[in-house]
Amino acid sequence: MAGGVWGWARGAPVGGLTLTALAEGIRASQGQPPPPHSMDPLPEPQELESEAGAQGQVPTPASEAEPGSAAAVPTADSETCSPRSTRERAPEGPHQAYQSSWEEGVLADLALYTAACLEEAGFAGTQATALTLSSALEARGERLEDQVHALVRGLLAQVPSLAEGRPRRAALRVLSALALEHARDVVFELLPHSLPPDRAATELWCSLSRNHRVNAQVLVQLLWALKRPARPEQDTLAATRALGEMLAVSGCVGATRGFYPHLLLALVTQLHQLARSMHSPDSPKVWALSHRGPPHSHASCTVEALKALLTGDGCRMVVTCMEQAGGWRRLVGAHTHLEGVLLLASAMVVHADHHLRGLFADLLPRLRSTDDTQRLTAMAFFTGLLQSRPTARLLREEAIVERLRTWQGDPEPTVRWLGLLGLGHLALNRRKVRLVNTLLPPLLGALGEGDARLVGAALGALRRLLQRPRAPVRVLSAELGPRLPPLLEDARDSVRASAVGLLGLLVRRGRGGLRVGLRGPLRKLVLESLVPLLLRLHDPSRDAAESSEWTLARCDQALHWGLLEEMVTMAHYDSPEALSRVCGRLVQRYPSYVSNFLSQTQGYLRSPQDPLRLAATVLIGFFVHHASPRRVSQDLLDALLQDLRQLQSDLEPAVRAAAHVSTQQVTLLARARGHPRGLRLARLVPRRTRPARPPPVYADSPFQPRSLAGRWGSSGPG
Repeated sequence: MAGGVWGWARGAPVGGLTLTALAEGIRASQGQPPPPHSMDPLPEPQELESEAGAQGQVPTPASEAEPGSAAAVPTADSETCSPRSTRERAPEGPHQAYQSSWEEGVLADLALYTAACLEEAGFAGTQATALTLSSALEARGERLEDQVHALVRGLLAQVPSLAEGRPRRAALRVLSALALEHARDVVFELLPHSLPPDRAATELWCSLSRNHRVNAQVLVQLLWALKRPARPEQDTLAATRALGEMLAVSGCVGATRGFYPHLLLALVTQLHQLARSMHSPDSPKVWALSHRGPPHSHASCTVEALKALLTGDGCRMVVTCMEQAGGWRRLVGAHTHLEGVLLLASAMVVHADHHLRGLFADLLPRLRSTDDTQRLTAMAFFTGLLQSRPTARLLREEAIVERLRTWQGDPEPTVRWLGLLGLGHLALNRRKVRLVNTLLPPLLGALGEGDARLVGAALGALRRLLQRPRAPVRVLSAELGPRLPPLLEDARDSVRASAVGLLGLLVRRGRGGLRVGLRGPLRKLVLESLVPLLLRLHDPSRDAAESSEWTLARCDQALHWGLLEEMVTMAHYDSPEALSRVCGRLVQRYPSYVSNFLSQTQGYLRSPQDPLRLAATVLIGFFVHHASPRRVSQDLLDALLQDLRQLQSDLEPAVRAAAHVSTQQVTLLARARGHPRGLRLARLVPRRTRPARPPPVYADSPFQPRSLAGRWGSSGPG
């Protein structure tokens, strides 16, 4: 269809006068008066065909004419390029309403004809292009926008057959000229060709992206197509793919100035909607930006558009941070999307702070949205941006705190979780201590929640409060006294590890007072937590075990036990000698707590976890060995004997063997306690000459060097 036109264009460039003459000829053929500056009217295309038939010439369609042929070389004063007399009807579509020969084929020929003039004639040709197209379409009594769809379809059909270079560039400029005045119609017609991927459509999107006069308008139209309510999923996917194609073109992201935050939030919200959709897989494959194939899913396509938006704006580090933290996969997961949003917000706080004010302003109205996906995504972004101190100051501190506290009364656990995370971010940014009392009640109240996310968020916020320069150590020690010990034994690994870490931080911040005998509530909290900390060195959860080691080291430094070497040895090797020295020192330093130590350890004898039952059995043996008979009641000894005898039939052989040895130690202590006369005589004998009870020997299996392969999840060095 285009061969003759481009052959003519290369052979004889036409200027603005030729285009004007063509336009006036079309208007005159319909009985319309020519403009004042008109030239002689041109004959109708039908008359040219009649003359050609009378002279024995057969009209040659433009697409079949060879370059340079007589049928393809009209001049301004003799011939014009006539449209084909017959055309095949285009497939039926929503915008198909043409029954005459002036259909998209003719319009495409005309568009390409004027494109040649646009390429050759400069500014005059540009003006004549608009006049020519308007005249041709008004000849049928229709406006230009009514025919834009046909023009775009014609360009889609002809662009692939055009040669590279000036002809193709000129055709693409025609599309840009249409988009300048009719961006909505151009976008509407191009979108269906994005699914499945159409090479011609991709080229047209890229050409629109490179044109700085129209790319902003086209991007806005794609954004509205993305946000249109009750839109079919295929339409949304087509708009997302088109956005990805345009944003991947270097320099196009600059056209989003003014609505960049809106576009970013729209893409992130779309991922939330897709994650909730039953048609979207839970963890679709996410393609890298360098991949040259079609994405596997709608979610992958949206992620690529989001990456292109960030990368084109110079935020490549945000993309890298998300990749390293697994943020992209979290964003497309049904249960992890909000975690991905929080990671994205955190990365932008560090590497894209020039967008934070705009994002913050766009988020505020979304917080009241009736759409759950939009509201929750906005809440997560709002929460993440509170990590930025300048952003957090855009609103009054009291207003932000009040908003986050309001979220604590929401029946949705996810909303309460986000509110707690926001309070944690504010706790780190707080400059005024007077607001600490406002933050504490909701944080402490959340420690009793059944959802692990809520408890973990509250523990994290309290940890941030302790990192303040003037942390409320005394208040927290008193408030956490009854709340923290149960969390050290919580069945949830993440809660247990966080609670142990919070205790270690509390001890580190209050160690100055502990050294001089102050911090009574904190000292009591540490002593009540010693047994759980010792036993959690054997915790199956790696995080809980490492956190217990760190916290015990902080306690050793604050209370001057001098057991750091033993603590480290116990953490990495099951050493009975190190455990014996630890028990001996604790019994010596805190004799009044011996019964409490034994009672707490007794509770772990019924643990469903074999390592904890074994560790508790051995710990009882050493505590009893170093304890004084008068410090342990007979009732407690009887209860210990009963539980240890039950463990002698345990399914785990190591537990049975350790229970047998510890039973002997309890029996020896009971016998020593049953001879008060002997005890009175023992007080008269110097301590170094007292007959000592034989130490427990766990020689068979309980204590073996721990394998680093099992601890660190690797096969060893190298």
